Amino acid sequence: MTTPSFSVYGLATALICAGDDVAAHLIAAAGRSECGGFLAGDVMVVAESAVATAEGRAVHLAGVEPSDEALRLAEKYHMDPRLVEVVLRESDRVVGGIPGFLLCMKNGTLLPNAGIDASNTPHGSVLLLPADPDTSAARIRAMIRERSGADVGVIVIDSRTHAMRLGCSGVAIGCSGIPSVLDECGKQDLFGRELEVTKRAVADCIASAAELVMGEANECVPAAVVRGLGLPVGDYAGVATIDASECLFMGVALHADPSLLVDDKREP
Repeated sequence: MTTPSFSVYGLATALICAGDDVAAHLIAAAGRSECGGFLAGDVMVVAESAVATAEGRAVHLAGVEPSDEALRLAEKYHMDPRLVEVVLRESDRVVGGIPGFLLCMKNGTLLPNAGIDASNTPHGSVLLLPADPDTSAARIRAMIRERSGADVGVIVIDSRTHAMRLGCSGVAIGCSGIPSVLDECGKQDLFGRELEVTKRAVADCIASAAELVMGEANECVPAAVVRGLGLPVGDYAGVATIDASECLFMGVALHADPSLLVDDKREP
């Protein structure tokens, strides 16, 4: 049996600004890269910060008026009240927090500060997540296919922390052209036992591999091409998610406090 191998190429771009054509940046960067441009079957990985910046998702804090709830939470968790106000507007529910961060429910996912980030955005502003990362991925994919002729998969990724682990790793928040999860059920393990529940989060695995060459600071490498995975490229759309009640971590929390799913931005 041949062990599959793949390559990851970081794509350096100019500084991306609001209104920029992200696909144009990526096509130009791929042409300059060792990957030599896009090939059919490549997976294009792009940071959410680049996508959100181009989509005009930066918010200037000077123009934000904190609500009473924002002032209360800011005092409790030692945060800028204006940032807290933006977090409240972007979240479905505030679950709790630690100094500097609010833990929020947003679109069925637990996120620190509703995914809002102050890095890689001008001083005095914060960057929201793309409004619809799956749609963003589909749009970038269509533009790359139209302009380069290559049918590629596109993943929009973010950096996330994980329960009881130190540090961040990549996670897919938008996906187009490839399956985000592959079902391994029915395959056999080394001892002939049939796998019953295993599903491989390939988009998340690709996101983490790409982050190793993309960086988190001032590298200006907001994207990467992953080549040689052999994944099917076609009419696949969206990041596969599950209901909170099916999640081990959220299931335990919901058992203790069912109100966590209530659409209320205040702490329970």
